[in-house]
Order: sequence, then structure tokens, then C-alpha cells
Amino acid sequence: MKRLALAAVAAVLAELAGVALMSTAVWLIVRAADQPPMSALTVAIVAVRALALSRGVLRYADRLAGHDAVLRYLADLRGRVYESLLRHPVRKHSGDLVTRLVSDVDAVQDVVLRCLLPACVAGLVGVAAIAVEPVLVFPVLVLGVLLPLGAFLVADRHLHAVAPLRSRLAERTVTLVHGAAELTAFGVAEAELAKSDAVITDIATRERRAATRAAALSAAAVLTQFGTALTLLATGSPAWLVLGAVAALEVFLPLTTAAQRWAEVRGSVARVRELLAARTVPTTGEPLPPGRRIAVVGPSGAGKTTLLTRFVTPEARGALADAHVFHTTVRANVLFAKPDATQEELDRAAAITDLDLPWDTVVGEHGTEISGGQRQRLILTRAVLAAPPVLLLDEPVEGLDPTHADEVLTRVLTTAPSTVVLVTHRLTPLSHHHFDEILVLDHGEITQRGTHTDLVSTPGYYRDRWEDEVTPVRAARV
Repeated sequence: MKRLALAAVAAVLAELAGVALMSTAVWLIVRAADQPPMSALTVAIVAVRALALSRGVLRYADRLAGHDAVLRYLADLRGRVYESLLRHPVRKHSGDLVTRLVSDVDAVQDVVLRCLLPACVAGLVGVAAIAVEPVLVFPVLVLGVLLPLGAFLVADRHLHAVAPLRSRLAERTVTLVHGAAELTAFGVAEAELAKSDAVITDIATRERRAATRAAALSAAAVLTQFGTALTLLATGSPAWLVLGAVAALEVFLPLTTAAQRWAEVRGSVARVRELLAARTVPTTGEPLPPGRRIAVVGPSGAGKTTLLTRFVTPEARGALADAHVFHTTVRANVLFAKPDATQEELDRAAAITDLDLPWDTVVGEHGTEISGGQRQRLILTRAVLAAPPVLLLDEPVEGLDPTHADEVLTRVLTTAPSTVVLVTHRLTPLSHHHFDEILVLDHGEITQRGTHTDLVSTPGYYRDRWEDEVTPVRAARV
């Protein structure tokens, strides 16, 4: 904050030096035309030189302090965002949202450098200009308030109109790329292309219209600036005051662009603030008694993952179905769970989950450079390394063959903390490990509950599923 304040002060002084330089230089030229003694011009000559030098130095200090402050803040902000993503329910932060948050954090830089600082500088320079020449109050209000407000409203309206069109275009693009063969086979490829072209044309038309309106507002700002100069000339104001006013109003011209940029990034700022504010929101998770192990089973879509999120508390960690994999190395992805982990701890966690990837392997965006089973074991390794008091597992070995999956899950459950909640569609691990209670879900409702022994002896989904699972094994043995 101190560096940002220093940048604002340097920027204001640089702009005031520029205004003073313009006014003094014009006064010097006009006065020199009368050919006065050199002694009458000495102070002005020295002032021009001093202001020219100080303006450059102050401008450099403004840029240096401003960018230093913003980059330091962004480094801290990224850490806080990653920490929040790791410490809170992943169901609120899908992979797509995490990717968008990366862009949102980067957008904060524009908020400070292109919106906040220019507005503060223009406001302070405007106050100084009005103090010198009160007649500037009207152009200052027009350039500093009315035109930026108009630019913001135009940009905001345009963004709201174009957003659904861009979403529709993205959907059509996916359809055309992934369904090209089917669309061609059914003879509707040309029709789909024509519909996509219509959406593109609509977006382009709206973009041109918005650009025209933005250009008109920028032109209005320039006309206001020079209209003020003409008004001052018409009222007999001296040349140094007229050009000084022009230089002072020049500071307000970037505000129109800043307002447009604010309309674009304010959603990003809101999402980042919401994520960070969630750090202090009390959890609604249901605490589990220490040492209790619960399993949740049921058909696909029964609500198993939704039920699992009820147990998310500040001390809970786990390998959830929608956990995000960052576009970096395996080591960096695993270390998110415990940044100060030693190599021995990393190797131990990888051995438990049978993670067979070199630590320097780059996994790709969303883990696209590794297999689904490797991605799942990477997420599971992260959970094992964290060693939380409460371990939440949502289909933790999905993508592995049944035998390998059972081996990995056995090692995880053996070394896991005493409190575990496991969501699974395979029942074999539930017969090999003690679970205090097994919940059977169907359409979001608990239809059965009990131990493995209780449920296999009771008619219902669990016993039917168990018989389907063990029958092939018995047949193979025979």
C-alpha cells in the first residue's frame, strides 16, 4: 500500500510538473517576444529546465513504484487464492473456474494500473486545476465524471449482450469440431456452419457498434478539452493559462478507456473477492467423531458426491472427483498440499498411491498430458501427503483396473488417519476394511445403512451389487 501511495504521489507530481512546464514555457515564449532584459527571463528559463527534468524523473518513479507495488500485490494475491482453493470445498471451484480465476487475478493488475491510479491522479490534478482557474469545474466534471460514466454504461451493456453470443459460439465450435463426422454423415454440416456464421456476424456487428460508441465518447472528450481552450481564449485569458488548462485536462482523457476497462474486469475482481472472503465464512460441514469410518455407495447420479460435501470442514482434505490439476510439474502439484514437504515425504506418499510419474513431469492443462489413472493417483498422492485429520475420498482409484485399484486403496486406507469418508462404486474394499457404517444412496435419499455384514444379508441394492461383483470372481476360480 505504501508503494502504491508513492506511485500515486509521483504520478500527480509528474502531471503537475507537465502542466507547470507547459504554462511556464508558453509564458516564456510570449514574454521573450517583447525582448526584455535576460535577467527578466532567468527564473522562467531555470524553471522550464527544472520542470522538464523533474517531469521525466517523476514519471519514471511513478512507473517503477506502481509496477513494483502491483507485482508484489499480485504475488501475494496468487498465494492467497491458491491457499483458498486448497483449503475449501472443491465443489465450489471446478477446473474451469480455477482456470478463470488465474485470469481474474491477472486482471487485478489492470484494475490498479489502468483504472485506480489514473482516476486518483486525474482527481487530484483536477482539484489543483480548479483551484487555479475555477472556470474549469465544468470541463472537469464532463471529462472526469460524465464521459467515463457513459463509457462504462456502454461497455457494460455491450458485454452483457455479447456474453451469451460468445457462449453460443463456443458451444457451436465444440459441436463442429467434435461432431464433424456425424454432421457430415447426416448432411447438416453446412446448416450448422451457416448458424455459426450468423452468430459470428452478430458478434462482429455488436463489436463494431460498441467501438463506434467508444470512439464517439473519446472524440467528445477531445472536443471538450479544446472547446474549453477556445472558451478561455474568447474570454481573454492569457496564452499560458489556456495551454496550461489544455495540459491539465489531458490527464482526464484516459479515464474514458479506464471506465471501459473497469466494465470488463469488475467481474474478475468480484470473483476474486468472493473467493477470498469465503476464507472467513463458517463451514456447514458435519464434523465426524474421531476414528469413525463411513462409506457411501449407490448408483451413478444417486447423490454420493453431494452427500460427501456435507463432511467438508476446515480440517478435512481429500481426493475429490473435481479436484483441479495445475499446468505444472507433478512435484509442484503434489506440494500444493504441503509446501514444506521433504523429498522423503513425497516419495513415501507416491509409494502409497503407486504414482509412477517422474517428479519433473509436466502434467499439462487439466492433466491432459497424463492418463486418467495417473491424474487420479496424483490427486490421491496430494491427499495422502496432506495427512489430514479427516480424509475424504471420492472414487479415489477411478481409472485403474480393479486389482490395481484395490491394492492402492488398501495402502491408502491402511496409512490413512483414523477418520475417513469414502465414496465408491466397488464394494470389495468395504469387505476387506472395517467401516463403522455404510450408507446406500438412491436419488439423494439414504435407502440402507449398516455394516458390510448387515447389508449383504439384507435384500436391496447393496446385496444385489455385491453378488454382481463377486460372481465373476467365483466363476474365475472355478
